[in-house]
Amino acid sequence: MKKVLIVFGTRPEAIKMAPLVKELSKQKEFTTKVCVTAQHREMLDQVLDFFKIIPDYDLDLMKTNQSLNKLSARILNSIDSVLDDFKPNLVLIHGDTTTSSMVALASFHKGIKIGHVEAGLRTYNKFSPFPEEINRQITGRLADIHFTPTKQSAKNLLNEGICENTIHITGNTVIDALFWGLKNINKNRKDIKSLNSFILKDKKLIVVTGHRRENFGANFIEFCAALKELSFREDVQIIYPVHLNPNVQETVYKILSNISNLLLISPLDYEAFIWLLNKSYLIITDSGGVQEEAPSLKKPVLVTREVTERREAIDQGTVKLVGANKKKIVKEATLLLDNKEVYNTMIGNKNPYGDGKAATKIVNFIKGE
Repeated sequence: MKKVLIVFGTRPEAIKMAPLVKELSKQKEFTTKVCVTAQHREMLDQVLDFFKIIPDYDLDLMKTNQSLNKLSARILNSIDSVLDDFKPNLVLIHGDTTTSSMVALASFHKGIKIGHVEAGLRTYNKFSPFPEEINRQITGRLADIHFTPTKQSAKNLLNEGICENTIHITGNTVIDALFWGLKNINKNRKDIKSLNSFILKDKKLIVVTGHRRENFGANFIEFCAALKELSFREDVQIIYPVHLNPNVQETVYKILSNISNLLLISPLDYEAFIWLLNKSYLIITDSGGVQEEAPSLKKPVLVTREVTERREAIDQGTVKLVGANKKKIVKEATLLLDNKEVYNTMIGNKNPYGDGKAATKIVNFIKGE
């Protein structure tokens, strides 16, 4: 019987790997176990609870303000005992986190086959996103099987010399998770009912997120200034779940506190967050996952980054890059708020990241190996 170990550590990874955990758990020919590094702790646990996933191994490695080097060393050291205990035939990791790259390296050291979910995304700028771009490239060099979400991500790998028969285009599991999540939202939850009471039905709701390291400092001040200017509009309401990182909190609360139609709230768990996204008129974000989810919700997205490894949505017109540039953010947001034709064109395109069946495609491939 084939033994598969699924490893993840952050909230985005947990969301995107949850459909795979569920799909693999149905397969009698596999023994599947889940290991979490808890690179994120509280935000990770919320996702595990929503998707009803109980990890077999919990490394509990989150430490306040730990450096990337310390986290990397702790993951590399701690995963060893898990690999020795379970002895998997295949380790599945996801995307671009420190967990992904270090678990891939540890598995490579032990001669264990590695499957990379959401493989092949690239900006080819090693500092944007930082450190994710290099994490993803490192993982891509170590992986034996590459599950890419799109043709473009597959093409990136081919251009890097990755063998074609190891690359499999599956769509992105984030769409699987979104569809499952929307069906299973409990609208009677206290936090969702509270949020619903805050939403002004006669306003256009802008949902905002922002947390990327490359935007800390001057860029984040510019980003917040744009939100403040947009809040002056009488037809707009802004809700911003503020990331817990002190670099984010300090700037956001300094510039955006005490604005009547701009609500700063604590980070939402996945269930409440996708409920809120579905209520939005417009999304302003630097999140990769939101760029992928929003087209399925028929919501336009302004991405506050200079480059993105998710070019497909840009090319298809469901997403616009605006950078952390006040003038550009305000200009593009104003266009979408005021011009219904532009708005409808942006939301009218098909989601390039899949149809919600990525996990099934990945499992079917693994079964056929």
